Amino acid sequence: MLRRKITDKLYLWKKDTNRLPLLINGARQVGKTTAVLEFAKNTYKTIYQINFFETPELVSIFSEDLSADTILTKLSFAFPETRRKEGSTLIFLDEIQHCPNGRTALKFLAKDPRFDVIATGSLLGINHASERSFPVGYINNIELFPLDFEEFLWAMGIDDEMIASLKDCFKKRKAVDTFVHNTMLSYFSLYMAIGGMPAVVNSYAENRDYSVALKIQRNIIADYKKDIVKYAEEDEKTKIISTFDSIPSQLAKDYKKFQYSIINKGARFRNYGGSLLWLKDARIISFCNNLSKIEAPLRGFLVDNKFKVYMNDTGLLVSMYEDGTALKIINGELGLFKGAFYENIIAQSLTSSGFPLYYFSPSDSLEIDFIITFENKICPVEVKSGENKRSKSLSTVLSTEKYGIERAIRISRNNVGEKSGILSLPLYMIMFLEQHKVNFNFNFVSNEEMKKHIQRTI
Repeated sequence: MLRRKITDKLYLWKKDTNRLPLLINGARQVGKTTAVLEFAKNTYKTIYQINFFETPELVSIFSEDLSADTILTKLSFAFPETRRKEGSTLIFLDEIQHCPNGRTALKFLAKDPRFDVIATGSLLGINHASERSFPVGYINNIELFPLDFEEFLWAMGIDDEMIASLKDCFKKRKAVDTFVHNTMLSYFSLYMAIGGMPAVVNSYAENRDYSVALKIQRNIIADYKKDIVKYAEEDEKTKIISTFDSIPSQLAKDYKKFQYSIINKGARFRNYGGSLLWLKDARIISFCNNLSKIEAPLRGFLVDNKFKVYMNDTGLLVSMYEDGTALKIINGELGLFKGAFYENIIAQSLTSSGFPLYYFSPSDSLEIDFIITFENKICPVEVKSGENKRSKSLSTVLSTEKYGIERAIRISRNNVGEKSGILSLPLYMIMFLEQHKVNFNFNFVSNEEMKKHIQRTI
């Protein structure tokens, strides 16, 4: 069983005495169902699990009266052998995108002390015209992404003590032991090739056979396309698939601004803008928006219709290229082309850590890969695929008074170091860049402590 950080969040949610129904969103096959079931079996005496895709007949439970009493009565008929234990019952609504009224019902199930509610779904931003209303203010939301690099290291057998020693180097800005540094770079290259989809990581962790992992990756890509055919509007299906297929070519360019002409000659935003938004809502891709200025608030300076697109899982991106690409990444044989994968993996890591994606390109000669808010200050981030120590764009921004930038981050294969306002971090330390955020407004409790607390109450 893969160790996932969402488990901590689930125990924190359970600890909150004012908890609301929890809605977990994410792309297909990122491990939503597995995470909930693993948590639930250690936490509740009774579990009502409804998978609306596998048992579509149970959609009728939410067809009319959505009151908690009516839903509980219908559940007792649907699961006659299940005995509800008040205060230790979970209603788990899986694949809730197949039951729009089920999502609406979360409002009516909120704060009922007889049970807890968790819902999971993919494609939640797509085709909800039939939904009565969205339960704003009545749910907690969690976004689940593919495994991040730290979770990947856990799967590969790297223990917390080793990761803690790396984090200590990050905090103290001191170089990592050379052997450890080179080993971690190798793991990071492997992570780019394998990615973070649980089925792929689990397969590789058990078999150490990339050919099997590649088959699983390509099956996931095929499943994404089946979803497009199944759920997209009829006149959008071909456009969305063409847009999706263009992403490897988009990222292979030196100039990575998204270009509609790569999809189809003469294509424009009005033709394919909706296709991009569909892929974004399906959590398959992320947008990285260009900024006209690097000033707070960053979102206030977005440049219309100028953005980059990144895949939310770099391993899936690698699988979309020809056979042998992964081996070249691991061996460092892709030349300048490998910059596309390095940028994508950093974008993926920033997204899973809660950072909105922005870049800054005021001219053809100046481009900063990412702009983030780090330690309460705007911070440019540059990604280098090699060990070249020059950072011309960062140096320009730091030395230009109008930008008002005090510090920048350079992510590359180099070890930790700091000079002239530029913090140099090795690629694998992207796992330590975190967006300041508060989860559910309560203090952290370890899994073991939370399990003991729950077991005492059931």
